[in-house]
Amino acid sequence: MTAAAPLPPLDELLADAHAVALPMRVRFRGVDVRETMLLRGPAGWGEFGPFPEYGDAEALAWLRAAADAAWHGFPAPRRTRIPVNATVPAVPAARVPEVLARFGAGVRAVKIKVAERGQDLDDDVARVAAVRALLPEAELRVDANGGWDVPTALVALERLGEHGLAYAEQPVPTIVGLAAVREGLADRGVPVLVAADESVRKESDPLAVARAGAADLLVVKAAPLGGVRSALDVVARAGLPAVVSSALDSSVGIRAGLALAAALPELPYACGLGTVSLMRDDVLREPLRPVDGALELRDVVPDPGLLAARAVSADRRRWWLDRVGRVHALGAGAPQP
Repeated sequence: MTAAAPLPPLDELLADAHAVALPMRVRFRGVDVRETMLLRGPAGWGEFGPFPEYGDAEALAWLRAAADAAWHGFPAPRRTRIPVNATVPAVPAARVPEVLARFGAGVRAVKIKVAERGQDLDDDVARVAAVRALLPEAELRVDANGGWDVPTALVALERLGEHGLAYAEQPVPTIVGLAAVREGLADRGVPVLVAADESVRKESDPLAVARAGAADLLVVKAAPLGGVRSALDVVARAGLPAVVSSALDSSVGIRAGLALAAALPELPYACGLGTVSLMRDDVLREPLRPVDGALELRDVVPDPGLLAARAVSADRRRWWLDRVGRVHALGAGAPQP
């Protein structure tokens, strides 16, 4: 892995820090209001937004990513226009048109959430079928977030694959399971590729999935991999095609994802960076939302009025400041990866 730069001193990190709450248009990943912290440094803005259930050790990579963006900026881009997919949460099929409308015209790829707790395969099939009916030419991919076991995944992907899927993202939770699903799909003649997400960003060794031959492609996110440069290194060493995705970020975090997508040598798939469209509010007056199925690379500067209007309560700000302090202490005492 590329060696990470040391974290800035804590007082510098927090000198211009803003914890904000961004309401969602539709529940996504169980989230109705997305809380995150934005940090300004000498090179611009970074976002520290690990989900509340993530422990401090896991959150350290997210703090490194935020500091890398705000203190060191981004690598030189190879492209300035990034194709993005629309994202359909685990909504009833009847709400699919409403959700897709948020992404505007020109949608050429759609990621559809499946394997939601409290739902069944018929719900997933109906949702995927509704997307296919609206967008008969679009590339479809499903994301199970590791919600199936191997037998269930094989049955589900055989049915869902009837609607034409490019790939299934993290159908099962383990690397061994991904390999079994990949093999099982091939045995059944189901032409659905397997993508690894959690098995890259949540493993102590993000390259283990590639070495095991457990996936056809990787889903990479800048924040949980420690920043854009670290993520680029993972992709280069894995030797697999990559899809850049977001972690339900504000436009500040999406800018880091765009920098990653812009710097990759190849970008064979539309990226999952259009998720600001799922939010009611953002910190930019002109949020990074796709136009004609793509995002243009541009710098982002949060609006002071929006930062104030979206600020969390005093108690929640203290929670975020305490969290940054704990995570920073871990990073200051840990060897650089």
